[in-house]
Amino acid sequence: MRTSFSSKKCLHCGGWSAWQQQPDDRCEQCTELLDPQAQHRAEEQAAIARQPVSQFMLIEIKPTDGLVLRVFKYAIRGGQLAFAAIMAFFLWVVTALAG
Repeated sequence: MRTSFSSKKCLHCGGWSAWQQQPDDRCEQCTELLDPQAQHRAEEQAAIARQPVSQFMLIEIKPTDGLVLRVFKYAIRGGQLAFAAIMAFFLWVVTALAG
C-alpha cells in the first residue's frame, strides 16, 4: 500500500484508495482507474506532443524553386513577418494600457 496524503473514492466499487493524483492511479480493491478522465487527457496530450510542429505558418521556400519564385516567396514571407510584428506591437500597447 502506498502512503499518501490524499485518497479518492472509486467510481466503480465505491471504496477509498490512496491517490497520488496521477492519471494511472488504480483502486486498491477493484484495480480500476481512479480518474479515467485524467488518463484520457494524458493520452490526448501525448498524441498532441507527437504531432509535427508547423513552421510558424510561414510560406515554404524550397531549394528547387526558381530564382523569381524564391524572390517572390521571400517578399511574401517578409510581409508575413511584418504583419506579425505589427500585431504583436498592438497587443503590447493594448496590454500596457489595460494595466
